Amino acid sequence: MKKLKTQIETLLHENAPDFAIAKVLKEHLKTYNETLENTFAQSGGKDFLVKHTRKIDQILGWVYRVAVREMYGDYQPPTNALPLALIALGSYGREQLCVHSDIDLMLLYRDIPGYAHQALIEKILYLLWDTGLKLGHRVHEVGELLEISRTDITIKTALLESRFILGSRFVWMEGQNQIRLIRRDDPDTFIRAKIEELRRLHQKYGLTMEPNLKEGVGGFRDANLVYWMGKLLYDVPRIRDLPGEIVIEEDYREFRIALEFLFRVRSALHLAAGKKEDRLRLEMLPEVARLLGYPSNPKGHTKLARRVSGSLKRIRLYSKIWLEALIGEQVTDLYKGLLRLEPRPRHFTTLLKELNKHADHNYTAHPQLLQHILHTPHPERPDTKLYTKIRKIFERPHAYATLTTLSSIDLLGFVIPPLKKVIDLPQFDGYHHYTVDLHSLQTLRHLELPIDEPLLSERYAALSPENRRLLKIVALLHDAGKGRKRDHHQVGASLFRIFAQKLKLPPEQIAIGERLIAYHTLMSTTAQREDLFSEKTLLRFASRFDTPLLLDMIYLLTYADMKGVGEELWSPFVSRLVRTLYKESLGILENKSALDETARRLKKIESLKRSKTFNALPRNIQTKILSIPSNAFFIRHSTRRIVAIGEAAFETDALNYTVSNTHFLTLEIIRRGSIRLGYLLARLARLNIVSMEITKLYDDLKYFKIDFAETIPVAELPEVETIIEEAYYGTKNIPFNRPKIGKDEVETDCEHSREYATLRLRTRDQKGLLAYVIHRFDVHGIDVASTKIHTIKGKVNDLFLIEKNGNFCHNIENLITDLTE
Repeated sequence: MKKLKTQIETLLHENAPDFAIAKVLKEHLKTYNETLENTFAQSGGKDFLVKHTRKIDQILGWVYRVAVREMYGDYQPPTNALPLALIALGSYGREQLCVHSDIDLMLLYRDIPGYAHQALIEKILYLLWDTGLKLGHRVHEVGELLEISRTDITIKTALLESRFILGSRFVWMEGQNQIRLIRRDDPDTFIRAKIEELRRLHQKYGLTMEPNLKEGVGGFRDANLVYWMGKLLYDVPRIRDLPGEIVIEEDYREFRIALEFLFRVRSALHLAAGKKEDRLRLEMLPEVARLLGYPSNPKGHTKLARRVSGSLKRIRLYSKIWLEALIGEQVTDLYKGLLRLEPRPRHFTTLLKELNKHADHNYTAHPQLLQHILHTPHPERPDTKLYTKIRKIFERPHAYATLTTLSSIDLLGFVIPPLKKVIDLPQFDGYHHYTVDLHSLQTLRHLELPIDEPLLSERYAALSPENRRLLKIVALLHDAGKGRKRDHHQVGASLFRIFAQKLKLPPEQIAIGERLIAYHTLMSTTAQREDLFSEKTLLRFASRFDTPLLLDMIYLLTYADMKGVGEELWSPFVSRLVRTLYKESLGILENKSALDETARRLKKIESLKRSKTFNALPRNIQTKILSIPSNAFFIRHSTRRIVAIGEAAFETDALNYTVSNTHFLTLEIIRRGSIRLGYLLARLARLNIVSMEITKLYDDLKYFKIDFAETIPVAELPEVETIIEEAYYGTKNIPFNRPKIGKDEVETDCEHSREYATLRLRTRDQKGLLAYVIHRFDVHGIDVASTKIHTIKGKVNDLFLIEKNGNFCHNIENLITDLTE
């Protein structure tokens, strides 16, 4: 600073032009700004803001002195004799100036002839602009302050937090007298306007994962409003100076810790953005975390975001309580209709019971009630008696009101222990807007609000009181498993089970709740990503929700969950998709055998996903294996065999086969394209086939496994391999033995399912029978998806599952004629 003083004094002595002095100040500011990050690292939250404020005061002081020196030269009057004062307003006035915030300055003067105050003011402003300071200024005559304050509440607010910088203390004293008049001038209108202003800001900037630290819920505007009301009604310079019956010391300590932290976060945000920025956007989080000393990894970012959210909630809570204490008696109608509970119970369990009584409507707790609950002792963890009251929360029409009340005083994790680890937990998935706990509350809220879709409303109304209670608990806990290493669906289901047992829910309801949470995202993902008219899709989905009640509940949960993310997410298009899936799934529930088969497939897939051998595969091979359409393939084979077949298929360019001849002859073939299976079977017609498996894999690959009843001499194995290769690569034909099949021995069903037809063959066992049938399928271009071969006591009972998109259903008569004549 001494160096700057010397430079300026030299320039003044040399009669240097204004821009030369401004250039020196500008260079000084540039150097200062380059040191801000280092200063920030060594300063506390408010301390850093005060240091920055004082630096700007110094710059303004130099500008003022330079302007006065140039105006008056060696004849400059004493400072108090010049009728001009420089007054800081806004955050600058509160000594909370952030590094890239506007510098709100008022040049206050007394209009006395002969002092050329207008020329002096202009010189000051021009010098300030030339230094590059981001200035927001007002110029007022002392006598007009009261009238000016009546034109705009923003001006009145700024004047309430004004601070003298330098200039005439006489003018400042006159200004203070005017400000005292302004404080007493129609305070009710001012209070109502500020409360309405805050309400609009909260509506615009909710408590999301990208909070507005200045104007959003729990931001600096909340704390400032308490300060403004304290200044207006008590003329105190700080919140902590308010009467002890309004601001309890213990509460203020919590409030101040949160405020100090947010001061640091906002300063770091300005430094990271290199400009004024009040919204903590997710892309800014890593750099802000670095400046605040958090680890540069997702865990560090989560820790920061979590503390920000908790701090905003704390400031919102105490601001709400103190505002009511300050203005409640003055503008009583602002708090009319809020739940007070008179007299207030002294025990936490009784308090919860009373809150439940009022949850027949969507109440909002009075700030005095919030403060009472906040200071009511409660046990370290819920006991049996308290769990009884907790269960009753979900039996009331508006559980959301009670749970939101508890959430606002940081007791949600105590009353609902499964939520403890997700309170304030951010969700960096690009999908959710809220932390896990707030999203969960929003999900519950949308269940309890009137549902404007007739089908959903009807399904909710049709639920029994017990099932409605269950669905509310599930809605609140559906994401409780987040933030762990394991999949949050399964963790959430486990947490629900433990909590539900403590609530003494019936076992059958606990089983339903576990399933809903374990698969709570399945309906939305299926509806938006799958073919809703594919039978496979419907079976996979409905096998998880295999009763009308489960379907109703997952439908309602999906609606509430998506609404809880954001109103716009449940669009008419999404609503129609989910409704279609619901209705189509209701129809598929009648097919119990197919549902059971699909459920067994999904169970095997879950086993696969836990298998080390499966998880060791590259992700693309895993995906291909799971896409294999045949349920029977998954049911029939072990996880190890599924992995082995899947790997072998991935490595197959054209043909891949193995011949086993240990206990009986077995052929395993994987081919791309077509193979003349009829030819293969005809060449081996002398051997009795015990079973044959045909499975479509992926990428035009097909798997065949043929088991024969006997072994063959080792010397004949090369011949079998030759036959396999001829069936795939060759063109040679052979005559087929024509078996005797009666028309009444062939049964077809084109309504077997949406995607598959069947052909069942019940006839006498004959040499070359299967070879001939498969050969005729080849001739007619019929694609066999799967087979079940069964022979007992000389009688064949073979079932062929055939894709309906081929040449089967419209060609049945020709095929049967071909087979039987």
